[in-house]
Amino acid sequence: PAALRPRHLRSVLLADHLAQLLHAQGVGVRLVPALSEERSWDILRQLRIDWPSSSSASSLADAVSALKGVLGRCPCAAACEQGPGTAEGVVCKVQLKSFVEQQGLLGYDPNLDALLVTEGTLLSLAELQEAVLQCSVSDPTAPCASCFQSSSCCSIVHVVNCEEEFQQQQLDVLWRILDPGAHTALQKHLVCGPVKVTNPSSPIEADEYFQLRKRQMYEASVMKYGELAQDEAWTEVIDTLTVAAIRFEMLSTAHRSQITLDLENNGISTKGTKSGAFVMYNCARLATLFNTFHQAVERGTYPPLPPVSELNFSCLREEGEWLLLFNYLLPFPEVLQQAAQLPPPSKGIRITANTETICKFLIQLSMDFSSYYNRVHILGEPFPHLYDQMFARLQLLGALRDVFHNALATLHLPPLSQI
Repeated sequence: PAALRPRHLRSVLLADHLAQLLHAQGVGVRLVPALSEERSWDILRQLRIDWPSSSSASSLADAVSALKGVLGRCPCAAACEQGPGTAEGVVCKVQLKSFVEQQGLLGYDPNLDALLVTEGTLLSLAELQEAVLQCSVSDPTAPCASCFQSSSCCSIVHVVNCEEEFQQQQLDVLWRILDPGAHTALQKHLVCGPVKVTNPSSPIEADEYFQLRKRQMYEASVMKYGELAQDEAWTEVIDTLTVAAIRFEMLSTAHRSQITLDLENNGISTKGTKSGAFVMYNCARLATLFNTFHQAVERGTYPPLPPVSELNFSCLREEGEWLLLFNYLLPFPEVLQQAAQLPPPSKGIRITANTETICKFLIQLSMDFSSYYNRVHILGEPFPHLYDQMFARLQLLGALRDVFHNALATLHLPPLSQI
């Protein structure tokens, strides 16, 4: 798009998160299209999105020429007369509807009809083809994505906002026509629901949305922490909290559902239990706990944490401790695996994914950890008869810290050492 808007941001954040989840399961992922607009690239960098920058059009010239050659021989394509109303760069007209009907393809918009193919359209297809080629060549032994039951190890998922689903379906069908391979037959669409923005003075762009949330996070931090939050050292903390707030705002809702962004000043908070800032705060509490413990060990207040084999876990008698173990520590690997699942649809081209799973898991984990941490004193008096319980609790919370870190990594969020 000419300008990235919040609806585009939702699709990109979702694709980025899904790519990280698939990487964690050992699946190779290629993201396309590459970004060309400098402003778009800058906002994604600020949001810690690892997206490829622009491919050189010249490097894809041969692929575009080859696609033009296929078009010239395609029975669905016809020359397009250049008139006053014809868009610039139109190569030909392709009848998509007849192809969909002939192939018996299900799930496509019934309004798909004739498509005016432009140089830009062919460039997008060339990028997709290059990504498929790189997937096949760079890692031929990579495990297949769990998306589809197929012998092919390359599946294509179009992550798109609902307002542009029609255009993406056009690209999908055109690619099937020009490249009738197994990979094009496996194309599926993961559609994001609308993003409704309240109180906009004008249509807001993604970078304006980011700057607004950053300013609100700064003001909320000053209100909570006072002059400390105005220190230069807090700049990175506030940047990270802003990214967390936006990612949780965009990803904690099921991708099919509408998101409503409240752009008023009360739209963001460091206190709300459902916010990214709340999750980051609780992760930082764990970092502070272990820093305090290690400093006490260095001063000789406590002995070092013994090996796991020497710990007495029968000292964990609090209900909250078992809740953390059974609801979060033990099921976490399965939670990661389920979040990366892309089950094939019974029919049609739309798929659904549990892309909200990790955010919801982290929010609930933070609420239960916060409740436990506020109730239980971890670092007690330095008396030997209390060490068994303290060490068992530290081991439990050390494992919980690893869960926080690994889950946040799928969101490209670095854990904060303090807030």
